[in-house]
Amino acid sequence: MKYLFALLLLLFTSTIFCQEDKPKGDNIKRDSTDLPIEPNKNLKRELTNDSILGLTIEDYKIISFERDTTFLDTTLTIQKEYKYNYLRKDDFELMPFSNTGQAYNKLGVNLNRRDLYPKLGAKAKHYNYLEIEDIDYYNVPTPMTDLFFKTTLEQGQLLDAMLTFNTSRRLNFSLAYKGHRSLGKYQFDQILSGNFRTTVNYQTKNERYLIRAHIAAQNIDSQENGGLTDKELQFESGDEDFRNRPRVDVRFDDADNKVLGKRYYLDHQYKLIRKRKDSSYVEKTSLAIGHAFNYETKFYQFLQDNSNEYFGESVLSSIDDKASLKTFYNQFNVQFYNKTLGLIRANANMYNYNYAFNSIFITGEGQTIQNQLKGTEIALGGDYIKRIGDFDIQGSLKYNLSGELTGNILDASASYMIKDKHKVELSVHSSSRMPNFNFLLYQSEYLNYNWQNTDTFEKENTNSFRLDIDSSVWGQLSIDYQTINNYTYFGSDTSVLIEENREQANIRPFQQASAISYLKAKYSKEFRLGKFALNNKVMYQNVSQDNNALNVPQLVTRNTLYFSSDVFNKAMYLQTGITFKYFTSYTMDAYSPLLGEFYVQNDEEHGGFPLLDFFINARVKQTRIYLKAEHFNSSFTGYDFYAAPNYPYRDFVIRFGLVWNFFS
Repeated sequence: MKYLFALLLLLFTSTIFCQEDKPKGDNIKRDSTDLPIEPNKNLKRELTNDSILGLTIEDYKIISFERDTTFLDTTLTIQKEYKYNYLRKDDFELMPFSNTGQAYNKLGVNLNRRDLYPKLGAKAKHYNYLEIEDIDYYNVPTPMTDLFFKTTLEQGQLLDAMLTFNTSRRLNFSLAYKGHRSLGKYQFDQILSGNFRTTVNYQTKNERYLIRAHIAAQNIDSQENGGLTDKELQFESGDEDFRNRPRVDVRFDDADNKVLGKRYYLDHQYKLIRKRKDSSYVEKTSLAIGHAFNYETKFYQFLQDNSNEYFGESVLSSIDDKASLKTFYNQFNVQFYNKTLGLIRANANMYNYNYAFNSIFITGEGQTIQNQLKGTEIALGGDYIKRIGDFDIQGSLKYNLSGELTGNILDASASYMIKDKHKVELSVHSSSRMPNFNFLLYQSEYLNYNWQNTDTFEKENTNSFRLDIDSSVWGQLSIDYQTINNYTYFGSDTSVLIEENREQANIRPFQQASAISYLKAKYSKEFRLGKFALNNKVMYQNVSQDNNALNVPQLVTRNTLYFSSDVFNKAMYLQTGITFKYFTSYTMDAYSPLLGEFYVQNDEEHGGFPLLDFFINARVKQTRIYLKAEHFNSSFTGYDFYAAPNYPYRDFVIRFGLVWNFFS
């Protein structure tokens, strides 16, 4: 009853206090990268003529890292329902843990490398960490605010607030903070996180000089309980005495890990030559020079008041493991554009890194493990973009001249639009790069968690081919075939006998020399009948490998049956339905709280259980209101729903929230 009252209160307040609505419209792509593109005269925009102060939704622009420009989207769609979560992304290929913000196990993978250089590691703690490519910039005529709110699990909330404004037509700023706290249903499972970012976007009146920059400060703090100690009795049995989850025994009550990072980023460009057509603002020829700069500091830390035999023997009774990484990146580029030749960009890159621990470590066998990996990488690169009618060609190459961390990254794609209804795209990827730093060097107070593989590990080599078909008639199909050599992963050392209560005492990095082949096919299609719709997404995966180093479910499906309609004389748009998600059982990766990583295990299979969610969503002017009963089938389909071995997924819970855009 309290949730119903809260929903009615939100509906009432939004109706009264919302300002006049902007016209509806999806996020519409206006341009890509720096390429001056001829306007598409056939582009159809589903926009109304409503406006505020003569402004429309098209005037509130969001600019991505790749310089793609979209409009603010205040519609309510099923895709918005899929993205209404902690990550604000569609998590179809992820399996979240019981507490929000805790970790995500993989249901699908992408082996392609987006970054030229290795990362710090602790990947399980980085899903909410915003990288350079995740930061948006804005160009708005009046101040605009985006508020995202959602309840969490016990004693906490999730709020993501963003304000963007300008001081002139050409100078735009934004301030944003995403704060999260959730106690969780199990003991010692609290998650705290904060993501602060501020951006600036500016261009001169003659549009010759462009600059964008951002500052980001982020932290993710997690209590780590190590999972359940007696899952058969206290969870899988469904015993009513343990339905109250704080009664369930967990492994740790004194362990924490955290990720903290600060970043300063600048990207600016000056056009030496600009030639326009006589009757158009589209550039005919341009020549520009540019510079990009990034300085980032980050550390991962694991803390434990008292050492535990679960991780093996330790040097000290209390644990304080800390790995830090400082990077300094500069890129200088020259860009030439001609309407006939297309866009050509050449760049030179310098990357300085310092990955460090406090001191040198000497093992019992006399092996010396360094406390630092430090160096400079120099690379050259180039990009090419050309559009010919409905045919697009893009290519990107980065090649390392000196340094030990990386080799190259090559991406190329070609796409063609057929009758404005069907888009076909072919793309290839090839990369060579060392694995993340925590595979190469790691130090811990736990003796078995000290290693250095800089002389033994080779670069991971990835090659892939992808076909995408996006049809407004037949749906969306993607087929991705990838191969990787020297695949690097964490796993248990099978040559050592695993003693009882010491399951993670022998987790180490491994590298598989033989090639792994991975096939992924995804298909999505929505069927509509009147006000009812059935939205479907299915993914098939197949892995060919000598041993089980890469484990994923063979089949993942998500199906949503929902109803949409205007109600209350079109004062509200209502959307309600049920989502079914299922993935086949497989030997899902286990989680290491010490490393903040998932590791390969081949002893337990999990999966093969349904996840059912019921939702009621509504839109009143610019406000979208969400109410969801998550995993409402948990009590009658069996207590075998795990996100990782010893880590159950969440029980039935009701959560609600809203997304609100308002303008000044």
